[in-house]
Amino acid sequence: MSKPGKFDRNLIVIGAGAAGLVSAYIAAAVKARVTLVEAGAMGGDCLNTGCVPSKALIKCARVAQQARDAHRFGVGLAEPQIDFPRVMRYVRDSIRKIAPHDSVERYTGLGVEVLQGRAQLVDPWTVKIALNDGSEQILTARAIILATGAEPLVPPLPGLERIDYVTSDTLWDRFARLQRVPEKLLVLGGGAVGCELAQAFARLGTRVTLAEKAGRLLPLEDGEVSAAVEAALKAEGIEVLTAHEALSFQPAESAAGSARLRGADGDRLLEFEQLLLALGRRARVSGFGLEALGIVDDGKLHTDPFLRTRYPHILAAGDLVGPYQFTHMASHQAWYAAVNGLFGDLKKFAVDYSLVPRAVFVEPEVASVGLTEEQAKEKDIPYQVTRYGIDDLDRAIVDGAARGFVKVLTVPGRDKILGVAIVGENAAELIAEFVLAMKHGLGMNRILGTIHIYPTMAEANKYAAGNWKRANAPERLLRWLERFHRWRRG
Repeated sequence: MSKPGKFDRNLIVIGAGAAGLVSAYIAAAVKARVTLVEAGAMGGDCLNTGCVPSKALIKCARVAQQARDAHRFGVGLAEPQIDFPRVMRYVRDSIRKIAPHDSVERYTGLGVEVLQGRAQLVDPWTVKIALNDGSEQILTARAIILATGAEPLVPPLPGLERIDYVTSDTLWDRFARLQRVPEKLLVLGGGAVGCELAQAFARLGTRVTLAEKAGRLLPLEDGEVSAAVEAALKAEGIEVLTAHEALSFQPAESAAGSARLRGADGDRLLEFEQLLLALGRRARVSGFGLEALGIVDDGKLHTDPFLRTRYPHILAAGDLVGPYQFTHMASHQAWYAAVNGLFGDLKKFAVDYSLVPRAVFVEPEVASVGLTEEQAKEKDIPYQVTRYGIDDLDRAIVDGAARGFVKVLTVPGRDKILGVAIVGENAAELIAEFVLAMKHGLGMNRILGTIHIYPTMAEANKYAAGNWKRANAPERLLRWLERFHRWRRG
């Protein structure tokens, strides 16, 4: 296992999801010789089974809901008729139209060698590639980036093997063959994926039950955010069962299966036509030769702050690493992995995790950045809370979207922003202003002093800053000004 005297490539990237694609692109841009290896579809989970298909489905579901709500605007429409095969065709078409962005042809044109096959590390510098055409290629590289992604977590629960369940990865192919939506859907997992898909299918006509083991939905979000999302889902007819743990499964006579759930009030048997597991994702580490090299320990891959494994020239990025399994985080990490892999012996950079925005694409939409109130309490960080209710916003009122809030945590007595949570229409767009402000050390005064177009949803950010200003008004100065103006009146 001696280090080669010379190398075939500067960099080999394994996996063509967001992390792998960006890593390979950066390497090619700085004129390194780079090979990208992918056994499956280019674009990884985000394009093929994650972000793109789920958001396309959510759009279809939102259109159906808008038709139901049209009477609020004086427009009378009949109950929408859901043509589910056409819905799934829209999902597939969305993937097809975006696929060229991640294609072999595009990356080849950017200077990346793309090999479609299964990669396995033979030693720390050598990768054996079983190509999809049946041939084999062996390459050495000065640096290797692992970007193999993650896969849905399937718990070892009794009877689950007898149930024809789906995950966020498998439902798209399975449901593409259906002529109608499932009549009764049980979703296990109240995180972002579970909430998004539960609402989407409910809007398409499915009776949905959403069960979450924790005491609230979206347990990593601010408590007020969780409460707002739960209220919205319940208002649309979704049965939400928090603090309910799945114990076992069994086939049922009148349904595809049944689940035994345990809550505070005891056990409950719940029948379903379709079961969707949305219980999180685990790193995809098997089959790449990582165990033999000691890179993986008990199914987990460990990296240092520079994304390096136990071998400094072997790095990892994306969902494989965590701690945030977002496409934008995978792209963020990819820069560090590529630069550290190519230039780490000269200069290396620790990944910056200080500002990681996130969103949940339910309606009303949710977006957050920085500390939640619960995290501030856990870390004993002093904070001040400022809120602005979007139900008071002119644009939200005329758009029929007058619900939600902007919640900002600041340093007490200062305008420095510690964290923001937004619930409301286009929250994932509105949060960008706060991300930019926090990134560049701008506080609430600067947001308040920035002109925002009227009437827009973005004014909610300015009004939140205005509420902060009123709560932190310089009372001593204002009392002096009151006396000054009284004197001026004579």
